[in-house]
Amino acid sequence: MAFITRLFKSSKWLIVPLMLPAFQNVAAEGIDVSRAEARITDGGQLSVSSRFQTELPDQLQQALRRGVPLNFTLSWQLSAPTIASYRFKLGQLIGDDDNIDYKLSFHPLTNRYRVTVGAFSTDYDTLGAALRATGAVANWKVLNKGALSGAEAGETKAEIRLLLSTSKLPKPFQINALTSQNWHLDSGWKPLNIIGNK
Repeated sequence: MAFITRLFKSSKWLIVPLMLPAFQNVAAEGIDVSRAEARITDGGQLSVSSRFQTELPDQLQQALRRGVPLNFTLSWQLSAPTIASYRFKLGQLIGDDDNIDYKLSFHPLTNRYRVTVGAFSTDYDTLGAALRATGAVANWKVLNKGALSGAEAGETKAEIRLLLSTSKLPKPFQINALTSQNWHLDSGWKPLNIIGNK
């Protein structure tokens, strides 16, 4: 009996390395930020740049390859300084649009992926390249001119977020989104690294 007890105690540490790949696969699916920074411009605006690393679960990859487009929304919010933050939130209530919408689709005839932002689209050979373009933005000017005039980088706080817009999925897939965690991709609010104007 003592031998079995010692064997179990020593073998439990062997189970941990075997379980790690399963946990890594679960953690790998989703959206992680790889770049999130903003610069205060001379005109008192924020110039936002971001890049995300997105891993689609198998269920979403299959839906995409069967012709279901996936829509992602890039949003940002200002939390300090207080007065500018208050004006920003008030502006959101009356309809200012502070989002960028990305549409990811697959075209079986060309066997390529397409990312569309507004009227502009770019084709990619691989899903990985298309996902890197989804949520990527450089020098996106946000806020009205002068909103951050005189503000220091250290006192300015803002966040950015990329998420899969399940409300823009076809109706049958919206039902899937309600019942399956695989359809909920969200980076959560991530802080922007604010840099002063140079």
